[in-house]
Amino acid sequence: MQPILHRAFAAASLATALFAALPTQAADVSGVRFDDRTAVAGSDLALNGAGLRTRFMLKVYAMGLYLPRRTDTPDAIATLAGPKRIQIVTLRDLTAEQFADALVEGLKKNHNEAEFAKLQARSDEFRNALLAIKAAPAGTQIRLEWLPASGTRLSVGNDARGKDIPGEDFYRALLRIWLGDKPVDADLKNALLGKG
Repeated sequence: MQPILHRAFAAASLATALFAALPTQAADVSGVRFDDRTAVAGSDLALNGAGLRTRFMLKVYAMGLYLPRRTDTPDAIATLAGPKRIQIVTLRDLTAEQFADALVEGLKKNHNEAEFAKLQARSDEFRNALLAIKAAPAGTQIRLEWLPASGTRLSVGNDARGKDIPGEDFYRALLRIWLGDKPVDADLKNALLGKG
């Protein structure tokens, strides 16, 4: 009887290990595909979650969050070491000003005056880099990456825009736009946390 139990336990353990090793499926959000894995600054990142930003019933953009390992709480994400990526694909035509203003508004909603004052100069620099884009027509790919060696990098398509912005506190502040106590979209927050 003992060898049978041992074999059954070994088979169950193997099945569990194989299941855990299977890659998660890539996400499709309104026709935008987010791969289950990507590489940033030489590190392998996993898709934590992906979802849709809507406003007044209109689809604005699809978004994916890539992290060194999957986690489902904003606090754990904020303290997770290593590179990170926010990947956004616009689903309708936006002006750079609309996009920039919405992000700055999200920063202000999730920080008190004193907290935002510490971010103000870098927020202005980030906004200016966004404004230089001029327009974000439907299908524009925008990446906001945390690169530990240099800071927050804004890329449109495959091109970096502006200078990397120093300080991990700034990237954490950006994350709060979507994952903070007053997220721009509660359904999107849940989706990015893998709960959607």
